Amino acid sequence: MEPVIWLILLVVLLVIEIITLGLSTIWFAGGAVVAFIAALLGAPTAVQVILFLIVSILLLVFTRPVAVKYLNRTRVRTNVESLIGKKAVVSETIDNMKSAGHVTVNGLEWMARSQDDGEIIEKEEIIRIVRVEGVKLIVEREGGK
Repeated sequence: MEPVIWLILLVVLLVIEIITLGLSTIWFAGGAVVAFIAALLGAPTAVQVILFLIVSILLLVFTRPVAVKYLNRTRVRTNVESLIGKKAVVSETIDNMKSAGHVTVNGLEWMARSQDDGEIIEKEEIIRIVRVEGVKLIVEREGGK
């Protein structure tokens, strides 16, 4: 295959990566670079394609997880995700058996359920938000007591 084809593919993949910033095509651009070099050295088309696939897959498998880990450090959590781990005040006694309970966090009232089904958390107690399920906060007593 002509080296210019690999060069065109490289440019197209890089442009797609720049537009999307999804860390999806950059790995194939690396494979295109290796295939381009192989084409310049006169390797048969089958070897170029195999090198392209192998290098692309290796880059995708071994370097993508590391890149995603370090590049997503500054990811902004959604409002709901930001509640996890925060403290709140019980505004209505939480009793899972009665499907009752509310907490106030950041000035807003949320339905709440205890992480432990048998646990009743009284009004005015301080809780910690463990997770969010739909529109309910799953909570535990502060300190996990």
